[in-house]
Amino acid sequence: MKSLKSLLIITALMGGFAIGQANTNLTPQIKIGVVVTTVHNPKVYVHKGVRFHYSKGIWYRTSGRRYVVAAAPAGVVVRTLPRGRKVVRIKGRKYYRYNGVYYQKRSRGYIVVRI
Repeated sequence: MKSLKSLLIITALMGGFAIGQANTNLTPQIKIGVVVTTVHNPKVYVHKGVRFHYSKGIWYRTSGRRYVVAAAPAGVVVRTLPRGRKVVRIKGRKYYRYNGVYYQKRSRGYIVVRI
């Protein structure tokens, strides 16, 4: 009985350690083409005649009354980036990445770039 209690305690401690080591700083990866019915407080950008809706780092295009997750339009400048963005260096240049989209800092904000 005593060895069973010891085993349970060790198992609980190891499980707690594994949970503590888990990566809790994950950013959502939303795939292009996913359809949603609502978008929270989107900002509208028009790029090359196409309307895009931007909310919390995700880009959408409308399809009827729904929103479809879209590829970010290269060249568009956003004022701020969402929390959870990562700083990455590629060939000595500093970029910001969020949900698979790369941005570069500019004087007016952050420009979407293709890498």
